[in-house]
Amino acid sequence: MRKSLILIASLFLFSLGHAQEIPFRFSLQDAINYALENNRKAINAFRDIEAAERQKWETTASGLPQISAGIDYQNAIKQQVTPVDFDMDGVDEDFVLGDPQNIMATATLNQKIFDGSYLVGLQSAKVFLEISKNAKVKTDLEVRKSVINAYGNVLLAEESIEILNRNIEVLEKNLFETQKIYENGLEEEESVEQLQITLSGVESNLNNTERLKTLAYQMLNITLGLDVYYPLILTDTLETLTKENISLSLLQAESNPENTIDYLIAKNDMVSKELLVKLEKSNALPTLNAFINGGYAGYSEKFTFASSSQRWIGTSIFGVSLDIPIFSSGMRSASTQRAKINLEKAETDLTETEQRIKLEIASAKSDYQFAIEDYQNKKENLALAERIENKNQTKFFEGIGSSFELRQAQTQLYTAQQELLQTMLDVVNTKADLETVLNTPINN
Repeated sequence: MRKSLILIASLFLFSLGHAQEIPFRFSLQDAINYALENNRKAINAFRDIEAAERQKWETTASGLPQISAGIDYQNAIKQQVTPVDFDMDGVDEDFVLGDPQNIMATATLNQKIFDGSYLVGLQSAKVFLEISKNAKVKTDLEVRKSVINAYGNVLLAEESIEILNRNIEVLEKNLFETQKIYENGLEEEESVEQLQITLSGVESNLNNTERLKTLAYQMLNITLGLDVYYPLILTDTLETLTKENISLSLLQAESNPENTIDYLIAKNDMVSKELLVKLEKSNALPTLNAFINGGYAGYSEKFTFASSSQRWIGTSIFGVSLDIPIFSSGMRSASTQRAKINLEKAETDLTETEQRIKLEIASAKSDYQFAIEDYQNKKENLALAERIENKNQTKFFEGIGSSFELRQAQTQLYTAQQELLQTMLDVVNTKADLETVLNTPINN
């Protein structure tokens, strides 16, 4: 009895814990907005921006006044002695110089006055921050596209399952009626077998699609930044998304590569290479630094430094240091030339990126236009396949059509159904691809 009560309590707590996981209801736009805040890659991209901002201040602060302090305590356990002939009689006596214990406290203020590498570093920090911001935009665009793809795959699986269940229902009815006709001797056994083969194939597809649906939900959860098993409810349908994503005006959108994020990232790379050239050149410039140092020192036979009677001796120093590079055996020149070569490579890469983006835009527009045209075509084909299947089903049960012809018409219908669903998904996905290439705002 006690074990039964424990089991019941455990099951109750388990069900209560799972009941607390209220499913999220997401339209596609809701899912995109959620992922932009919670996707793990998007979160890390935002952290990269924060790190770049800290690094910018870190670089700036390195040229501002720097203050350091230190305290040194020494206790000569055995003092060093120096032999000295005090009486000039040729006999040396031990002489101890200084007190055995001393403390010295110092503070130093350092300030850069001129350093070419520091000025280049300030510019580099700004560029690095810009690179991080562009990387965040790139990540958000990719996250948006991934959400659209994952969301669409879930809808494809859901609607495929719905269609397959309807097909199975019709096939089971046909098989039952054909079996009765065969048992009455009015139909050949082959007709029953043909329907059994068709039904078995559709049931196998259903089982596979059920497994794919589970994987599709898990992939969507990962893309959203949720636990892989978190329950979801999707409020959009594939047909609704297809109609919303047919936008012929997008095919006429401006194809300027300079407005795309990939071009801006390549340009950032070129600017960073320009700054490296400046940095190498700045190494040939002199550097000027100033410092102020102040401190107090105390000496004693015993540890009396906490006493108010302890005597302290103050010191202070001001200084300026000028470092002038004169000769490096060609090392600085070689470094500068290497930086220039890398700059030339970055300029070539920028040109290559521009041409590649032009091709990607043209290709994405072509794919999107084909997806729209293919969707219209497959929609018409499905209507034809449905009429053909209906005619063959009527002819079969009237005894003027063969089971082979019926199976062929059914197979054609099932293929047309899946092809239409796939073209609907293609319309949504190719539009997302085109928007990503065009760097369309992520919350359009």
